[in-house]
Amino acid sequence: MRRRTILGLCVLAAIVGATVAAQMPAEETPRQRVFRLETVDGTPFGSADLAGKPYLVFFGFTHCPDVCPTALFELSGLLKEIGPAADRITPLFVSIDPERDTAELLRLYMTSFDPRIVALRGDAAQTRQAADAFSATYRKVETASDSYTMDHTAGLFLIRADGRLQGMLDMHEPRAVQLQKLKLLAQT
Repeated sequence: MRRRTILGLCVLAAIVGATVAAQMPAEETPRQRVFRLETVDGTPFGSADLAGKPYLVFFGFTHCPDVCPTALFELSGLLKEIGPAADRITPLFVSIDPERDTAELLRLYMTSFDPRIVALRGDAAQTRQAADAFSATYRKVETASDSYTMDHTAGLFLIRADGRLQGMLDMHEPRAVQLQKLKLLAQT
């Protein structure tokens, strides 16, 4: 009985969410998410390269002990699972740690994940501009071992081909929800 109640509430929440989303007024012009970074090969890459294409953005760093590698690993699996639709999405990993994330380190780090994920880096000002373009947050946190870690936004920003924010992909969501979000993104 309890299982039916929970299932019923989930269905109701989905219906209400879809109804509210359908009734929300569409933005007249998408928010401008302007940024300019570089790939690990030193090739300039920015918002202009994504015009008219659906993409997703994850902000993280190579020294991250768990959230970043787990999110990139899970994203790699999701991209594989949605099949050819994944080829219509440009997945981006933006380093928020320009001090330590050299192009070579970032290149090596990304060999563990789906090769379609484009790793990007920049100097401190470029990194801040990119994060601000998505309202992502990050900050350096000193540790006891005379080192530091980074606190940061852990979700993936889903950007439709028309430049509008579709939403966020949370790695704690059920896999079926994650897959549906990516399939919908690929259709924009």
